[in-house]
Amino acid sequence: MSISGLSVFDDTVHTTNVWLKDLMARLETDDREDAYRALRETLHVLRDRLPVNTAAALSAQLPMLVRGFYFEGWRPGAGPTDDRSAEAFTEHLLKAFERNRGERDPAEIVRAVFGLLTDKVSAGEIDNVKSCLPPKIRALWP
Repeated sequence: MSISGLSVFDDTVHTTNVWLKDLMARLETDDREDAYRALRETLHVLRDRLPVNTAAALSAQLPMLVRGFYFEGWRPGAGPTDDRSAEAFTEHLLKAFERNRGERDPAEIVRAVFGLLTDKVSAGEIDNVKSCLPPKIRALWP
């Protein structure tokens, strides 16, 4: 049964839910909101560290709904940030998870989301993304 009346919308909601369920298992949580925030915020931090063409190419392999929040608030003219360390990369996630501070290591969140991306996005695209990141951030990929 169609919820929206358009299969393309129903399909993206279903696929996004599959991704969130997978991420919830990786994070060992039953909190769907936390999984959504982990995915959204990690994608934003990653996106803002990629060249525009690489960020756009990655988006093409995301479900339509995920692609929508991936691009939310994006300023492509700003160019990639120059964070070089894993600590600087994960520090940006702390604000999104302030209410859960101390309960989850931001590096754990990043590794879980990167693991999800590794499983859901083509290996070639993941290699392109990783090649744009400094070695210390690249080391967060499984």
